[in-house]
Amino acid sequence: MEAKLKELKTRLHEINDLNAAAAVLGWDQSTYMPPGGAPARARQMATLSRLAHEQFTDPAIGRLLDALRPYEESRPYDDDDASLIRVTRRDYERLTRVPAGFMAEFQTHTALSYQAWTEARPRNDFKAVEPMLEKSLDLSRRLADYFPGYDHIADPLIAFADYGMKTADVRRVFDELRQQLVPLVKTITAQPPADDSCLRQPYPEPMQWQFGEEVIRRFGYDFQRGRQDKTHHPFATKFSIGDVRITTRFQENYLAEGMFSTMHEAGHAMYEQGVNPAYEGLPLASGTSAGVHESQSRLWENLVGRSRGFWEYFYPRLQQVFPDQLGQTALDTFYPAVNKVEPSLIRTDADEVTYNLHVMLRFGLELDMLEGRLAVRDLPDAWQAGYRADLGVAAPDNRDGVLQDVHWFAGTIGGSFQGYTLGNILGAQFFEQAVTAHPSIPDEIRQGEFGTLHTWLKTNIYQPGRKFTANELVERVTGGPLRIEPYIRYLTAKYGQLYRLA
Repeated sequence: MEAKLKELKTRLHEINDLNAAAAVLGWDQSTYMPPGGAPARARQMATLSRLAHEQFTDPAIGRLLDALRPYEESRPYDDDDASLIRVTRRDYERLTRVPAGFMAEFQTHTALSYQAWTEARPRNDFKAVEPMLEKSLDLSRRLADYFPGYDHIADPLIAFADYGMKTADVRRVFDELRQQLVPLVKTITAQPPADDSCLRQPYPEPMQWQFGEEVIRRFGYDFQRGRQDKTHHPFATKFSIGDVRITTRFQENYLAEGMFSTMHEAGHAMYEQGVNPAYEGLPLASGTSAGVHESQSRLWENLVGRSRGFWEYFYPRLQQVFPDQLGQTALDTFYPAVNKVEPSLIRTDADEVTYNLHVMLRFGLELDMLEGRLAVRDLPDAWQAGYRADLGVAAPDNRDGVLQDVHWFAGTIGGSFQGYTLGNILGAQFFEQAVTAHPSIPDEIRQGEFGTLHTWLKTNIYQPGRKFTANELVERVTGGPLRIEPYIRYLTAKYGQLYRLA
């Protein structure tokens, strides 16, 4: 059994190396690659994707997993090796349904589609990417059909990102959340909006960069095992536990975008940096789901980074960095500004209260397209109609409308967005549990200290990697299933105070 386990790990390490090489190429495409490299890059990434898929779905892997089943069953459920065998089997059973040729076709298409999106969005040219989006929809349906027996065509696509969740589960959570959010949004937006003009001044990019890196170093992001670069749409990526990188983007006339983008991506990266080093190069060595991953980015960005206590410590430092812009602006003006609630066009810039309405809209559009009730050519109009209905705003063009998010142009249509709202819910649930275990955390944040919070998250969320499913992890950490109540309590308390609600 030990020999078979060693052979399995050797094979898995080699497959991980192929996937890591593809991740390097993807990071380069999104940061430094010249546009002329796109066709060759698509071929290169497709080749690596095909090789990794062929090696992982090799029947020899299946035979090893079958031989190791008695070994797995003889050990505790949370044993590292038993968990590795169990998680690898789950991945193997899923990926053996998908032909390697399809994976290569899909990877080639998404690499070309991403490059087309980076050029079409600045030009406000939806027509340029419409055929590619139609192919993405076709490929997404074909991928789902490799998993017959689903209740909804989106179920297999959701499972790739949030294993254990189905369309019906997401709809139930979203419906429950919407019932609580819509009245809160209406009550807040009936008040005069906060003045955020202090954020909309000239802020030189190098100084924004400097301040953002200073903050995430204090959070615990390890620059000996990471770096930050610029991109079109911010993301975090991992090549190994020792090399987890983040990207961001800045507006020189709007401070909040780069600042909170940096915090957000650092949250993702700290999760990956915190995985048990013994899992390096194995299927356990990553975040367990999109929702849990997003819980960490949103926790550090919002529950910490937009908190009053955080700014009581960091605002004097920010004033030192930008004395001309903020030297005469009081914290009592700045803090409401970074928490301004107002219906807006851009998801990534949206406030905490309206943010989930953006996600729900996208999730609904995905389902409509997958079900055949919405054609790609009609997507821009449906997008505008949804924004007018849910948020009372309309984009002046497709650049800030249907072209604003990269997800559908660089992956599947379906399974892309639900993790953002699940993450908001879970982030509040985890943070509440951390504060229950360590009531000193809010006071430590006021002192610019994040070690207790980071250590609790690392121990309870980060180190297990994929050892547990999201549902299992939430149960182990909080003693119950995913619940919206902590999130609603957080929003109601914070914004009730900010907007002096009854």
